[in-house]
Amino acid sequence: MSGDVDQALGFLAEDVVCDAPAGRIEGLAAYRGFLEGFLPKLTGSSITKVLGDDTSAAVVYTTDTTFARDFRAMDYLTVGDGRITRVVTVFDRLPAAQARPRAEG
Repeated sequence: MSGDVDQALGFLAEDVVCDAPAGRIEGLAAYRGFLEGFLPKLTGSSITKVLGDDTSAAVVYTTDTTFARDFRAMDYLTVGDGRITRVVTVFDRLPAAQARPRAEG
């Protein structure tokens, strides 16, 4: 976990689309904004399982953040021309919602 936004963005297509519980993110610039907002809150992560083939992968992982620990998620990635073109992120928003009152506290 390097926290290097430019390195992470190097894997994505310019027109990447991400569908996540908070809504759709379209394009590399918008995804950069998401990463720059999230990465400073990330304190740890571990990959549980990766399943994939030549055009897609499913990554199951757990993250620890400044607001919630043991935050489980899954990304389904679609790849084209050597870059990630689509990300579908699935996670339970309840841990973040439960942590919000404590953080505002």
